[in-house]
Amino acid sequence: MMLHIYFAQRFATTLAAVFGMFFCFLAMLDLIDQLRRFGREVPFQDVLWLSLLNAPSALYIMLPLIVILATILLFMSLSRSSELIVTRASGRSAVYSLMAPVLVAFALGIFAVAICNPIVATTSKRSQDLRETYRNNGVSTVSIRGEGLWLRQGGETGQTVIQASRANSDATILYDVNFITYAQDEGPIRRVLAQSARLEKGAWVLENAKSWSLIPGQNPEEQSVHFDRLQVPSTLTQDSIRDSFGKPSTVSIWELPGFIARLNQAGFSSRRHTVWFHMELARPLFLMAMVLVGAAFTMRHNRHGRTGLAVLMAVLIGFGLYYVRNLAQILGENGQLEPMLAAWAPPFASVFLAFGLILHMEDG
Repeated sequence: MMLHIYFAQRFATTLAAVFGMFFCFLAMLDLIDQLRRFGREVPFQDVLWLSLLNAPSALYIMLPLIVILATILLFMSLSRSSELIVTRASGRSAVYSLMAPVLVAFALGIFAVAICNPIVATTSKRSQDLRETYRNNGVSTVSIRGEGLWLRQGGETGQTVIQASRANSDATILYDVNFITYAQDEGPIRRVLAQSARLEKGAWVLENAKSWSLIPGQNPEEQSVHFDRLQVPSTLTQDSIRDSFGKPSTVSIWELPGFIARLNQAGFSSRRHTVWFHMELARPLFLMAMVLVGAAFTMRHNRHGRTGLAVLMAVLIGFGLYYVRNLAQILGENGQLEPMLAAWAPPFASVFLAFGLILHMEDG
C-alpha cells in the first residue's frame, strides 16, 4: 500500500510540474498571438485577460499529451534511480507498479470531466464573446431555448435580438422570425415580424415582413409598413452562427444532455454534441491508455540503452492514438460512425494496445 502511495505522489508531482510548464508556455504564445491580432486597438490588460481565458481550453485539449509526458518523466526517473529494479526484486511485477499511476490518471480524468469541463466551457464562452466585442463593437450570440432559437447580433448602431420558432440545420434560414432592434444605450426602436428570414452576405433577407417603428408617444400600428421582401443588415455569418452554438466545448458536460434535447426540438442536428458528450465520458479511459503507452517504453533500466528511441516511440504512439481518436470524432460528427462507437472504440483499443505492449516488453 505504501508503495502505491509513493508512486501516486511521484506521478502527481510530475503531472503538476508538466502542467505548470505547459500553462506558462501556452499563455505566452497566446498572448503574443492576441497582441499581433488586436495591436493597439485593445488595452494590454484586456488582451492579457483574453489570453488567460484561452489557457484552460488549450490545456484541456492537450491533457493527453501532458499525461504521457509526465508518465515518461516519472518512469525514466524511477529507472535511473533503480527504484523499479528494487520493486521487481521485492516480487512486485511491472503491472503492479503501474496501478497507482493508472488510478491517478483515471481520477484526473474524472476530475477533468466533472470539474474542469464546466470551467473550460465558461472561459471559452467568455473568450468568444470578448473577441466578438473587440472585433465588431458588439456581441453576437446564439441561444437554444424551449420556445425556439434566439440570436443576438451587434454593430456600431446598436443591438438586434432575433427570435425564431424553428430553423434549418445551420440556422441560415429562420421561420416565424421576430427582429427587435435596440439603439445604443437606449430601448427598442424597431420591431420586424416575418414569415422567414434567410442569411445572405451582410444581411438577413426577410420574406412577407411587417415592420413597426417603436417611437415613444405614437401608436406603432399606425406607423407599421408591410414588405414582401426586406433586407436587415447583419454582422452574423454562417460560420459565426455555427461556432456560437456548434462548439460543444462551450457547453458544460452537465448541461449537454438538455442542450442536445433542445437542439433536436429546434430542428438542428445534435450529432456533433452527442459525439462530444460520449468522448468526454470516455476521457478517463483514454488518459489511462496514455499512462500505459508511456510506461511501456520507459520502464526498462537505462543500462539497456536506446532511451532516446524509447521516448520517441512512446511519444509517437501517443500522438498516433490521439489523432486516431480525433479521426474517429470527425467520422462520428459526419455520420459515418455511430456516436458511441466513435467515442468509445479508440480509448478501449488504446488500452488493449498499450497493455499488450507492456506484456510484450516485460515478459517477451
